[in-house]
Amino acid sequence: MAGQNDERKFPRREFLVRTLQLPCSAAVVTVLGPLALGSDAAAASQSGSETSEHYFGMGIQVDKCIGCGKCVEACKAENDVPREPYYFRTWVERYVIHNDGDVSVDSPEGGIRGFPLHEGESDVLRSFFVPKLCNQCDNPPCVQVCPVGATFKTDDGVVLVDSDYCIGCRYCIQACPYGARYLDPRTNTADKCTFCYHRITQGLLPACVEVCPTGARIFGELNALASPLRRLMRMSSLQVLKPALNTEPKVFYSKLDGEVR
Repeated sequence: MAGQNDERKFPRREFLVRTLQLPCSAAVVTVLGPLALGSDAAAASQSGSETSEHYFGMGIQVDKCIGCGKCVEACKAENDVPREPYYFRTWVERYVIHNDGDVSVDSPEGGIRGFPLHEGESDVLRSFFVPKLCNQCDNPPCVQVCPVGATFKTDDGVVLVDSDYCIGCRYCIQACPYGARYLDPRTNTADKCTFCYHRITQGLLPACVEVCPTGARIFGELNALASPLRRLMRMSSLQVLKPALNTEPKVFYSKLDGEVR
């Protein structure tokens, strides 16, 4: 009798972890997948927005980023990202091109406190800052590898994680070619940038965009001709990170140096 009660109380997450270790896990995933994907509609419904009317993306003007770190700080505060300097939904990298062609990259504490002056400036040909975040891929490898459907893409093009379904297996973290995911130590579930989904579905800008003092980040609709993002796309030559991977990112960069990885 005690065993039956324990079985009823068996946590869903632990059940999934143990089940996925069984030879028949593929069949189980097939059954559970549609249930988890149902959270896509639930999230959109909870947001109160008509997701099919939107298709979101972000543009980043590299030549306007000054590496102040305000975007990183705002993101942590808005999204309750752990304060330890290992967890970021967005961060800023500094690329330094030296006269001999060598390239160095640093991102102290994700750039949240800005960047110290680079030593040996006489040896520096040029330097610039590159904000990084989840690329909200249209062909996201993280979605493909999630065994329980906890990671999914909404109709408005944003990749989200349903923490109620995430089992903390880390497959998505390993699959992300942009290093944009982390395992939240408090919940043991995967986390990443969501374009501040709770804000954009209410007509607000992502926190990182709102606080940027130079307007380096531009958020908008990819399908709306008059959106700031579409204007940027018309006026600039945009690139994406790691285009050869065919992930089809929806984060676009202007003035992107070929040394950026």
